[in-house]
Amino acid sequence: MYKHILVPIVFDEEHDGTRAIEVAGRLAPPDAKVTLLHVMEEVPGYAISYLPEGFREGSRKAVAAAMAEKGKVLPHAETAIIEGHAGRSILSYAEGAGVDCIVISSHRPGLGDYLLGSTATRVVRHAQCSVHVIR
Repeated sequence: MYKHILVPIVFDEEHDGTRAIEVAGRLAPPDAKVTLLHVMEEVPGYAISYLPEGFREGSRKAVAAAMAEKGKVLPHAETAIIEGHAGRSILSYAEGAGVDCIVISSHRPGLGDYLLGSTATRVVRHAQCSVHVIR
């Protein structure tokens, strides 16, 4: 069915990537590639001076370890960590990597999401492949 499934992972209280990983595992045939992707948002220039030295590197290492742990659930899972704006970066990565399905977690939208839009909404609207949204 699918050859390359992308599962964007975010580490916050509103999103739990566990269900998205489970769904990706069910959708993936044995020879499919599953990539767990985390997008590290860029820190604004005015805030960088308030962060301790080595903060970004430490965060990247912690995220890599957490991603590797989540990836153990699937036999052929790979992980990737990129930097940028979440919605645009997910779409760009998917297009460049030949992804044919994205499984993304979403939360119940709040007022800010209606005005600005959520990452899942942006992915659904602009993806060139199938998108499964998990709530």
